[in-house]
Amino acid sequence: MGSPNDEAVGTATLGIVGDGALADEIRDSVEADANAVGGPASEAVAADREAVIAVGETALLETVREGVEVPVLPVDAGPGYGGVDADAAATAVESLLADEFETVTRSVLSVAVGGERVGPAMADVMLVTAEPARISEYAVRSRGELVSRFRADGVVVSTPTGSHGYGRSAGGPILEPGTGVVGVVPVAPFAVDVDNWVVSAERPVELTVERDEGEVSLSLDDRQVRAVPPHTTVEVAEDGAVELVRVAESRPFFER
Repeated sequence: MGSPNDEAVGTATLGIVGDGALADEIRDSVEADANAVGGPASEAVAADREAVIAVGETALLETVREGVEVPVLPVDAGPGYGGVDADAAATAVESLLADEFETVTRSVLSVAVGGERVGPAMADVMLVTAEPARISEYAVRSRGELVSRFRADGVVVSTPTGSHGYGRSAGGPILEPGTGVVGVVPVAPFAVDVDNWVVSAERPVELTVERDEGEVSLSLDDRQVRAVPPHTTVEVAEDGAVELVRVAESRPFFER
């Protein structure tokens, strides 16, 4: 757990991102003690917000894409994000308003294709063959050295936050936050003896499509961003971080 927050939230303005009944309930509870600003993530992370409450995984990822610079309380976001479950949301919001919270830092990746930045990723970066039953060949390089070349449906690079998700489903390890590493895991490899790797995120991890049997798409977290042609380098590196609110009700990181 990180250091206690030094600035009281009190009657501050909080951004609230998310849809549905739970987000509405939180918004109503906040308005009794503070100013609540809902709407899209772009509005919720405006400069005059003291903190943001993100309800659901999608809302949290949208908040990160908008470059949030204040503490974020994830609610009902699922394992890996260290937030609180829906039934603990009211208590967690009370702690946030009373300044009874700490913050923990989670790394964010910067992704570039052919030297052009295409966006951030908090959880994972994935190259995957868009057409079913089409296997492509991928290469992974770290610090300029070839790690491996393999045939597979795709390859996923996971932060510690995202290692609970696609990376774990593909057979990768759970990575502890703050270690400065990412996991690289082939998705449905053609061979049965293909490894997966834990490599440094301080320098770019390079992914390339060596040969494609169908269009290969690049996804950042929960959205598909573009196609990647063969021999075009996708660079993935740690670049910045997001501060997550941690309260007594927050889920332990390793809990499934």
